[in-house]
Amino acid sequence: MPYRQHSEVLRRLYVDNELFQGKYLVDGRAISISNIHVPMFAVAAGADHVAPWHSVYKLHLQSDATELTFVLTSGGHNVGIVNEPGRPRRSFQLSVCREGERFLDAETWKAKTPVYQGSWWPVWQQWLQRHSSGNEAAPPMGAPDKGYVPLCDAPGTYIYQV
Repeated sequence: MPYRQHSEVLRRLYVDNELFQGKYLVDGRAISISNIHVPMFAVAAGADHVAPWHSVYKLHLQSDATELTFVLTSGGHNVGIVNEPGRPRRSFQLSVCREGERFLDAETWKAKTPVYQGSWWPVWQQWLQRHSSGNEAAPPMGAPDKGYVPLCDAPGTYIYQV
């Protein structure tokens, strides 16, 4: 992610919380989490200092998703997400809230939801398989007809720029 994009995302989504307030613009139009009517998979990390899990859990109050799978993983902002299988001392809690089900506050949810040992990644992979339409061939890279040819293999050289 380029520096400018990273800076803007952090400021607008984390500091100013524009998405939760309905002020985040896409193509000049404000978007709202409540307008998402498809299954969602949300992950929060118990020791995350950037996106505290209680704040992420509030997605339950904003979302009109037909199904909201919520995972609370052990670790902080990085370790909680980069939580590949096979690492010792990793755990997670998971629940699925379907449309029309009763809301539980965050602390009640945490107390009632079982703890699973290991990585949450396999559960996410299964969720993706259930909610995906299958594999599709990747589109060709670049747009040669418009004069844009691929310059090099991913991830490119811009990541080395400061």
